[in-house]
Order: sequence, then structure tokens, then C-alpha cells
Amino acid sequence: MRSSIRRSAARWSRWSRNLALAAFVACAFGGVFAPVPASDGMRFVVTMPASVHAGAVTGRVYVAISRHADPEPREEAGDLATSVPFFGKDVEGLRAGTPVVIDAATPGYPTPTLHDVPAGTYCVQAIVNIYTPFPRADGHTIWAHDDHWEGQEFGRSPGNLVSPVQCLRIDPAANQTIALAVSRVLPPIVVPPDTAWVKHIKIQSALLSKFWGVPISLGAVVLLPKDYATEKRSYATVYEQGHFSLRAPFGFSDHPRPATAAQIARAATVNRETSDVFSNEWMDGKLPALAAVTFQHPTPYYDDSYAVDSPNNGPYGTAIMTELIPYLEAHFRLIADGKHRFLIGGSTGGWEALALQIYHPDDFNGTWGLYPDPVDFHRFQLGNLYDDANAFTEPYADWNTPEIPAQRLSDGLPVETMRGESRLEYVRGTHGRSGEQFNAWDAAWGPRGADGYPVELWDKHTGAINHGAVRWSHDHGYDLTAYLEAHYAELAPKLDGKIHVDVGDMDDYYLNLAVYRMQAFLDAAQPSIHAVFRYGRPLKPHGYQASSDADYLRDMADRAR
Repeated sequence: MRSSIRRSAARWSRWSRNLALAAFVACAFGGVFAPVPASDGMRFVVTMPASVHAGAVTGRVYVAISRHADPEPREEAGDLATSVPFFGKDVEGLRAGTPVVIDAATPGYPTPTLHDVPAGTYCVQAIVNIYTPFPRADGHTIWAHDDHWEGQEFGRSPGNLVSPVQCLRIDPAANQTIALAVSRVLPPIVVPPDTAWVKHIKIQSALLSKFWGVPISLGAVVLLPKDYATEKRSYATVYEQGHFSLRAPFGFSDHPRPATAAQIARAATVNRETSDVFSNEWMDGKLPALAAVTFQHPTPYYDDSYAVDSPNNGPYGTAIMTELIPYLEAHFRLIADGKHRFLIGGSTGGWEALALQIYHPDDFNGTWGLYPDPVDFHRFQLGNLYDDANAFTEPYADWNTPEIPAQRLSDGLPVETMRGESRLEYVRGTHGRSGEQFNAWDAAWGPRGADGYPVELWDKHTGAINHGAVRWSHDHGYDLTAYLEAHYAELAPKLDGKIHVDVGDMDDYYLNLAVYRMQAFLDAAQPSIHAVFRYGRPLKPHGYQASSDADYLRDMADRAR
């Protein structure tokens, strides 16, 4: 009898709690009501008023929790190792007034669930990341975020919806319901105005628009040399690679602010001049008279395409080489031959700078690939995609299977694991749509799945490596060391003296390990070629370069003579 009473009481408790929640939702959102699933503990109920977005939304809904209202929680959510807690859930055909419940079952990062957030006073905010249908030429229609020149940042993407920031005490263990109505549409990105020194270019790509089934743009920021307006001659060009940015190459500004103490210290650590020093030397004509260009090529999967053709991203490499570079050379008096084109970039840009030189050896006269993303998949950061079974753990001994780190400080302290970074990605988005690093590699270097979305190189939930996808990536030339080895007889005479790689020996993401392997191959290969690999003094982190930007430009100018 007591058991029957307890079960009846429990049913009454759940029913009354759901009834109260239904009344709360109906009251909070003007009488619009749809049933909200029951769950234990705290929950957020996110709605989208018709006044903000009348149509149905397919996308992803997030709630971010911060200790501060300024910056807003949306601006602090989603970054590796430093993100505030945030939680994400896909929505499909979401209508105005329909509640989206974020609760203990919703995955989060860096806290796995809402229950892992300690009770306290926080500021909370909801974000709706809106997806767009892409009817691609390969026959697949996929839904993904259409970049609006923000670089795949869901917290500031134009057209995305956000709620007001609410600061209140929350207790994840309590049966607490918090209503968040997204009532603001994020505004368009403001592109900086052109100046005498800096020009912003944006063109529609015929190749990419055909592939994606919607208009797709390529862009560039052009930095002109001091005598460009008066000399009326043509110039050699350095193409700087990297993540999407509206800034000018090398951080140039025609109104440079004096560097802060922190900026000076960081520049000294990575052996780089501060942007104010570089800017003043450029404007004073103390640097070689080259033009400098940064590419802008965000995709629906990442802020950058990796400048390669891909079954997931489309023909970005071909579009850059046959549409964007010819457009720039025709409009800015840039010398249109391989002797006068150079490449430089760091991290993602370091890989791209190497890849473009290696794939197009006659079209560029030297590359400076700085702290590049993995150039040999035997060292994919710290792990080995070919031989390891799992990207998360290493079977070191029978009773010891340590977690594989993904990021460290220059003193060696790990601050995130491969498991943790993979969690970040599936909280940010499913089907490869996180807009983050691992999914970027899946999209740029991996095969296309039967559903039209990228095949993951490893399962982001379990860490199991998909060796079929890895082999496909190898066979299609995305492992740069393997590509060099396979085509070395043809490439060697064309690459002699053109490859320069700098990376710190304590790179934050273990990227130095793959560089060691590329160097070992080139050191042993015959015929031998001149290639430069530099690692600096001990404890040099991600961002390290062996020379200043000014010295790299001087090296390029010498080669262009």
C-alpha cells in the first residue's frame, strides 16, 4: 500500500509540475503554448516570438551561462578551453512560440550537463543559430550556417537571434524553469572603409556558386605599398593566409595605436614585431615595396576553406587560383607570374601556404608556412591517425590508458584533451556543422557521406578513428608529407629553395611533431633540395616565428629580383 501511495504521489507531483510549467510558458509567451517535456532539475525554455522571426527556423539553439553581463554570454561561448558553459540543441522547422527546452539531457561544454554548473548567480542568454538550405550540384541538399562575413561565429553572425541577458541566481539541482525569449536580431557586419593604403574586395565566385546552388563570395583585403599611387608600376605580391578576418595583412593600420605592455611581451615571445612598428615602417617606406593580400573564403562549415578543392566544401582551391588571384592581379597592378608571387601564413594559414606552394609549385616563388596545421597524419597533433584506434586515448600500458591532450601551455601544462575538444564540437553543431577545427578538417580533407555531410575522421563522441576516411584523405593528397613523397621526383626541382617552415618546439597544439616528420623526409629525399625548418629556443609556443614579418618580406623581395 505504501508503495502504491508513493507512486500515486509521484504521478501527481509530475502532473502538477508540468501543469504549472505549461501555465508558466503560456503566461510568459502571450498565451502561445506547446507541451514542454518533463525533466528533473533546472531547465531553460527558449522561444522565438513571431515579431522577431515569422518563418520556421532550422538551426541550433544555445544557452550560454556567464559570471558577467559584459561582454554578453554569447560572446564568451564556444571557444576551446576558455568558453563559458553553453548548451546546444538542433531544431528543425521551429515555429514562433514553440518552446525549446535546454535541460540536463542537453550536451554542454566545458561542463557536460547543466547539473555540472554549481549553484550561484549568473548571467544567461539564448542564441538561435539559423541554418540555410544549400541545394548543391552533387545532388545533396544540406542545411548549414551561411556565413555573413563574420567567420562562422554563431554569437555574432548577422541574422542570428539572441535574448536579453538575464542575471539571476540559478540552482541546477532545483526544479527551476527560466524563460528566455530571443527578441533581437544581430546586425550586419560592418566592413571597414577603404583607405589610401587598404582596399576591401568581394566577388561572387561562379565555381562555388554553381557547386553550392546559392551565391558564394570570395574576398580579399589588399595592402598597397607606399609608392603605389605615384610610381604606376607593377608589384610582386605576398598572399597571407589565415583565419577569416577583416583586418589588413600583417595587422597593418594607417592609424596604429602604440602597443600595450602585453602586446609587446607577446611579440617578444613569438619573435614578431608589434603591429604599430610594422605599420609605421610600411608607411615610412622602410619595408620592401610589395603588395600584400589576405584571402577571405569562409565556407558553410568553417571560417576558411583551407584553399583546397573538397567534395564537402567545393572547388575553393580552383576558385582562388582561377578567379580570385586573376581578379586581384587585373585590378591592382600585381605581377601575374610565379616568380613574383609569395605565400605566408600561420596555423591554418601555415598549412594553406605550404599546400598552395606544393600543389602549384610553378605558380609561387616561395612559401613561409608558420606553425602549420598537421602536415603529416602520423602526427595529427599528438596522435597518429593511421595506426591509433582511438583519437581520445593512448593504450600506454595494460592498466594505464591516458587521455590524449589537444592543447597545452608552453610549459607543458595540458589545458584541454582531444575528448574535450571533440565535445566542444558536437555541442556547437551536429553533422560537421560546429564551425570548429576538427570539423573543418573533416570538411576540407575528408570524404562526403551518403547524407551529403562530411564523414568524420573520428567519432566525436567515442573517439573511434575512421581509418577508411583517413585513407581516403591520404589518397587524395591532404597529408602533405605523403603527397610530397608520392610526387617527389616531379616536385623536387620546382620546390628547391621555396619551402620555409617555422614552429615552436612547444607548440600549443603539438604541431611541431608533424613538422619534424616533414623535415625528416625532405632531409633524406633524393635529389636533395634546400628547405628551411626552424624551431627556435626551447619553450616556444604556437605563434612562434624565427624572423620578423619585415625580414620575411625582405627575403621575398630578394627572391623576386
